Amino acid sequence: MKTINDALTFIEANNIEMIDFKIINLDGRWRHITIPAENFKPELFESGIGFDASNYGYAPVENSDMVFIPDIETMVIDPFTEIKTVNMMGDVLVIGKENVPFNQYPRNIVKRAESVMKELNIADTMLVGPEFEFHIFDHVAFEVKSNSAFYHVDTSQAEWHSGKRTEDNNGYQVSTHGGYHVDIPNDINYDLRSKICNHLNNWGVKVKYHHHEVGGSGQQEIEVAFGQMSQMADHTMIAKYIIKNAANKANKTATFMPKPLRNEAGNGMHIHMMLFKDGKPLFYDENGYSGLSKFAMHFMGGILKHIHSLCAFTNPSTNSYKRLIPGYEAPVTIGYATANRSAVVRIPAYAKKPMVKRFELRNPDASANPYFAYAAVLMAGIDGVVNKINPNDYNWGPFDFNLYNLSDEERSKIDCLPRTLNEALDELEKDNEYLLRGGVFPKELLEVWIKNKRQEVRKINTTPHPAEFKKYYDF
Repeated sequence: MKTINDALTFIEANNIEMIDFKIINLDGRWRHITIPAENFKPELFESGIGFDASNYGYAPVENSDMVFIPDIETMVIDPFTEIKTVNMMGDVLVIGKENVPFNQYPRNIVKRAESVMKELNIADTMLVGPEFEFHIFDHVAFEVKSNSAFYHVDTSQAEWHSGKRTEDNNGYQVSTHGGYHVDIPNDINYDLRSKICNHLNNWGVKVKYHHHEVGGSGQQEIEVAFGQMSQMADHTMIAKYIIKNAANKANKTATFMPKPLRNEAGNGMHIHMMLFKDGKPLFYDENGYSGLSKFAMHFMGGILKHIHSLCAFTNPSTNSYKRLIPGYEAPVTIGYATANRSAVVRIPAYAKKPMVKRFELRNPDASANPYFAYAAVLMAGIDGVVNKINPNDYNWGPFDFNLYNLSDEERSKIDCLPRTLNEALDELEKDNEYLLRGGVFPKELLEVWIKNKRQEVRKINTTPHPAEFKKYYDF
């Protein structure tokens, strides 16, 4: 849709009964409010829909009454509702004499980051291409009480079902760590992934490919085509919504938890990126290392310089750091390399042409609020370009060898990612000036983010774990 009249015509032609508005909370989850289609009128785009933002987790402001203004271009039919419904995203304004954009709202932050990129004449376009890794299970159960705590997930394809002596065991289980690109019948979720991809394409999120990932117990991957950064943040929300709802409709359950299973690979959200100005790629130089320009190296240098504090946004859960351990397809050390998945920044060897020359940040995961994560990565890169930060000056590579196989002495010479969420939050408290540049991240948002995440860590760290009972109960 481009105009209100387009939307009204579409609603009438498709017999739409409900309009569902998606609003983003601080953590990066959708909440929603719905109106009957007959209440969808042009004045809605001026007056908006009022709501109390104090329940969304943001830092307190003088007036928590705000309005949601729909973005007409995001209108799409929801494929999961029984009542015919269209979904719309939008922006949030603070009510005043003149309504102004709420500077903590995720969509506003990512748009401001893009504006700063243009104002500083760094580039006019940042393209982002995330890889979505997730698990599909047949069943999940979990509970945390004062006197008990447990979780249990299950999928019929898992190796632990190979000895099941029932008629429904067909013997096509997938071995631990053996799931990469397995074919049907072992790949039991192939049709479901294809349906998910059709939903994504219909919603405007173009899919590059999908496949079974390394984790034998139901790990999947869908990679989508590159898109403008602010649009890709929207598309990330859409992808998570579609994947979870499609799984639910198939009587299964999907999770983006970074580490849902012990001894299996975790779920990342690798971020491929490239910048352009006047349609020309800024990351390419045929004479540079792996075909990268000095501009690209400086942009990368900014990301590597700030990677410790970036983790507070790209890996914002305690579970994130159970994925970032050696030997499970996730990076640990800080540095860059070509075609090396053990490095936090990987330069794909197959992306040789100027228009596709890029690098990939491998530590992020989908517990992140994508608007904050993408914007923070851009701001770190901008800082690298402004200050001409060369990663070679800081022993950040290139590391064209397997970083998992280093001796303890060799590893001690290379800087590492934070090992816990608390460490990442410590770094964010010390290193955040690059995020404040141009007013992209408000100081009060950083403060409430750190405060909320500290509380989250304390709550989880003070809860006894089943593994502790196994280890310590007989003391």
